[in-house]
Amino acid sequence: MSGVETTRSPTSALALATIAAGALFGFGLALSGMVRPEVVLSFLRFQDWGLMLVMGGALTVALAVYQAYPRRAAAPLLGGGFEAHGARMQRDTFVGAALFGVGWGLSGVCPGPAIAGLGTGNLDMLWVLAGLAIGAGLHGWTQPTSAQAQAG
Repeated sequence: MSGVETTRSPTSALALATIAAGALFGFGLALSGMVRPEVVLSFLRFQDWGLMLVMGGALTVALAVYQAYPRRAAAPLLGGGFEAHGARMQRDTFVGAALFGVGWGLSGVCPGPAIAGLGTGNLDMLWVLAGLAIGAGLHGWTQPTSAQAQAG
């Protein structure tokens, strides 16, 4: 060796943690069946309550961690600080939620499971992801940028 010590930078640790969390999320979605539109659609028609257990379990764990961890730790594991999110209910929030719900109901998938579905070999998810990209692009095209909104 040349005597140069190699250490991981905070950004590489953050990248590894992000990849690990994404892999865990994708595996969980595939294992629970949320990547199969017919399972999701039967849940939305109140015929199969299995996904309620999946979402309830995820909500319970997330709520516990988001409430307990900041009280016990001085700072996040990978640096930075804890920040409060000031949510504001706006008309666009409700309109976006309604459009998202209609898209979810028509396709049977939302963005996370659509990407995870590609990993299971379901290439029909490409159509869903194309629709997501087109919708996001249309929104970006029709909405002023934050700099324009602040100036005007």
